[in-house]
Amino acid sequence: MGFLVGFVIGFVGVLILSHAAYSTTQYEDLLKITEDEFSGPPFNVVVELIVGLVLCTWAAITVPGIFLSIHPNSDDNRMVSLPDNLDFIIFNHRGKVFVPEINMKSKR
Repeated sequence: MGFLVGFVIGFVGVLILSHAAYSTTQYEDLLKITEDEFSGPPFNVVVELIVGLVLCTWAAITVPGIFLSIHPNSDDNRMVSLPDNLDFIIFNHRGKVFVPEINMKSKR
C-alpha cells in the first residue's frame, strides 16, 4: 500500500512540474505578444515548482523501500569482482604513460 501511495504522489509531482513548465512557456508566449520582457516566471508557477519538487522528493525517498545496513565484512557487497574469463583484461595500454610507476608490494 505504501509503495502505491508513494508512486501516485510521485506521478502527481511530475504532472505538477510538467504543468509548471507548460505555464511558463505560455507566459513567455503571452509576453512576446504584448512585447514585454521576460523577467521571471509568475508566482503561481514558482509555487507549483516548489510543490512538485517536494512531492517528487518525497516519492523518491519512500518508493524504493527501507534502507538496509551495509556490513563491511560481508562477501555480498564486494564492488570489485574479476570475471571468469581473464583473457579480455588489458594491463598494457597507453594510459601507463600518464601515471608514474609505483612500486606496489602485496602484504602477506
